[in-house]
Amino acid sequence: MVSCYFVVPGLLGIAFLLIVIFDAFFEPSLDYRIADPQPLPLDSEEFIRILGVVSDSEAHRDTRVDVLTNGPEFYAAELDAIRSARHFICLEAYIFQQGVIGTQFNEALTERARAGVEVRIVLDAIGSFNTWRSTFRDLIAAGGEVQWYVPLRWYSLTRLNNRTHRELLVIDGEVGFLGGAGIADQWFKATGKKHPRWRDSMFRVQGRAVAGMLSTFAENWLESSGELLAGSRYFPECPDRAGMTALVVNSTPSNGRGTRARMLYQMLMSAACRSIHITTPYFLPDAGVRRELVRAMRERGVSVKIIVPGTHNDHLLTRRSSRRLYGELLRNGAQIFEYQPSMIHAKTMVVDGQWSVVGSTNFDHRSFGINDEVNLAALDETLAARIDADFHLDTAASHRVTYDEWSSRSPIERFNEWVGWILERQE
Repeated sequence: MVSCYFVVPGLLGIAFLLIVIFDAFFEPSLDYRIADPQPLPLDSEEFIRILGVVSDSEAHRDTRVDVLTNGPEFYAAELDAIRSARHFICLEAYIFQQGVIGTQFNEALTERARAGVEVRIVLDAIGSFNTWRSTFRDLIAAGGEVQWYVPLRWYSLTRLNNRTHRELLVIDGEVGFLGGAGIADQWFKATGKKHPRWRDSMFRVQGRAVAGMLSTFAENWLESSGELLAGSRYFPECPDRAGMTALVVNSTPSNGRGTRARMLYQMLMSAACRSIHITTPYFLPDAGVRRELVRAMRERGVSVKIIVPGTHNDHLLTRRSSRRLYGELLRNGAQIFEYQPSMIHAKTMVVDGQWSVVGSTNFDHRSFGINDEVNLAALDETLAARIDADFHLDTAASHRVTYDEWSSRSPIERFNEWVGWILERQE
């Protein structure tokens, strides 16, 4: 009889865990639809205002953005900024791995901490699972602080599927970097004959938008450390200067499954009149995204071009699941390119050669409904042209998938796609 007191709670615990797992894998995505589908001019003040309201972001008019293409360039720029830090450094990363480039970052951060610069780091406990606190022994001894986001604890079991996917660096509140690249050797150099250096981009940001990036960092720093960053030294007043209009969109999943990143992308896709250029390493668009892209092509004649990884892919099941979804888009005129030289990990969208979205968000359910993400949306034709220049180089190095080719997939490939579908929401 006594054993019942232990069996019943145990069964309840197992049932609860199974419900959490089932929900994580099979809860349906939100079916996004735009209430007023009549698009405003993308460069109009009304569109900028509404985009800011919907994404809960302030439009900054003095922003400068530099495109940094591939690891050797963006790591050098980030390390230069770290080494010139005078007051504080804030780093949030999904991936921080030990290796050649990880050592360089660790040494630069440690040197600045010894010089009296405040160094704060938030790493995702899953994405950086093989990086231990001992990795940062010298940095911590010098006064730096390192925290893990949603570590494996009994009280965080219901939140373990929520990860910080942000790759964010802010120096002195004056310059920031964002994009999709973590700190690991695969972005810096080839890691073997069959593993060429990944293709990716990061973006250096200056102006008042940097305050939005630091506010984004402050959210997960508070959750991970209990410390709230506030005060003028963390958010210095930037001098007025000319620049592009930009919004920093801090995205965290709500209980209703909606995210500001998803709203941002849906708004811009629904307003496109000429072209949508998407580069994403994980292309698993839900029904709402596919419907919006198809509507843009069929009703407004929008040219839709998408670059995804080819055979160089760090998640084979993701590629298989992704290819399952090509058909509807190809049939309606989309051009889909599979990048050939290496794994492509860049995350960009350019709309009508005017708006650019860059940051950490993928076109998949994890980014749109589960992960913490950060993006910068900028209205500037020069920036859009610069990102599109890389886009055109990448399409030239890609294989274009035709509808006939897609339709003739082998039974084995179709079976693999079905297997990938089971895990699609977690990829």
